[in-house]
Amino acid sequence: MLDSLWSWSLLCLAAFCGGAVNSIAGGGTLLTFPSLLMVLSPVAANATSTLALLPGSLAAGWGYRQELATCRAHLLRLWPSSFVGGVVGSLLLIRLPERIFAGLIPWLLVTASTLLLLQKPLSRWVGAHPHERPKAGTLAAVVLFQFLVGTYGGYFGAGIGILMLSALAFVGIPHIHQMNAVKNLLAATINGITAIIFALSGVIVWKIALVMAVAAAAGGYSGARVARRMRAEYVRAIVVLIGFGVAAYSWWSR
Repeated sequence: MLDSLWSWSLLCLAAFCGGAVNSIAGGGTLLTFPSLLMVLSPVAANATSTLALLPGSLAAGWGYRQELATCRAHLLRLWPSSFVGGVVGSLLLIRLPERIFAGLIPWLLVTASTLLLLQKPLSRWVGAHPHERPKAGTLAAVVLFQFLVGTYGGYFGAGIGILMLSALAFVGIPHIHQMNAVKNLLAATINGITAIIFALSGVIVWKIALVMAVAAAAGGYSGARVARRMRAEYVRAIVVLIGFGVAAYSWWSR
């Protein structure tokens, strides 16, 4: 009984922290997925983690609802590629081994964190400016990138928030909190369609997923509320640090 209580407590703590981390930056999967591996197979752990973190993204989106109201155009541009990518990625997971994408995680996260760190000079270089509609070429590149993020998110998903933030910095969104608002709704889209496909495939362990989902929702809303009260540059710095930290963890755990 003690071991069971300890296991449930650990899973709920991982889900709460994962939801909070996802609301600010991303990488929550690397908290929930390893904890679920203690009790589930890799595919079941991945699918259960995806569903468990979905309410956290929705709760974080609600926490950022004021910022989201000013970014609906960006959300509409990127929602279709997120949806289609999530479908493709989740179908790939059912048919391919996880190690194919897992090996890319640290490289993706380092690249994304570096892009976010250098966002201002890079934005000037590509001609992207806050409050302005991005150039057609830049927008097309971001839409394609979002499809790839959606595919990766449906397949494994660790760090998709950090990857999205690195791209959203180049589409004319002026503020990190607004980028977080769009990112959380796009993450919910990816995780939502992925969870549906996983559910239809019968690989989700529902009892665990539902309990963790409650904890993730609390963490997502709490993280968003805290982040909104912080200065934008501090949030950006936290996102970059989380990105490099998650990448280092990924390398260490390989």
